[in-house]
Amino acid sequence: QVQLVESGGGLVQAGDSLRLSCEASGFTFSSYAMGWFRQAPGKEREFVAAISGSGGNTAYADSVKGRFTISRGNAKNTVYLQMNSLKPEDTAVYYCAARRSTVVVTTTLLYDYWGRGTQVTVSS
Repeated sequence: QVQLVESGGGLVQAGDSLRLSCEASGFTFSSYAMGWFRQAPGKEREFVAAISGSGGNTAYADSVKGRFTISRGNAKNTVYLQMNSLKPEDTAVYYCAARRSTVVVTTTLLYDYWGRGTQVTVSS
């Protein structure tokens, strides 16, 4: 069965960094594009970053460009999100998602599998 398990969230201060991890199982990891999404209280889930199956192509939301970096280690079936210069507005539950395609997609409706999320809280 497909499983996506996020980890690495926590409580940090503005300007700090966090590295999120998502461990995948139950599918051919390298054949799936992977994405990170987040949802803050009272808001809809939004796109954060995505990476193609090979890791050669990435995409970022404008709000995180220059601060966040997505990467993947296919040998370990893991996708990462390095978050630097965190801001209070980055506070949200962060979700890992997988799509049955190697191309980058940024729309939530196009992803097939989802993790349960990890909480990131940034204080000012």
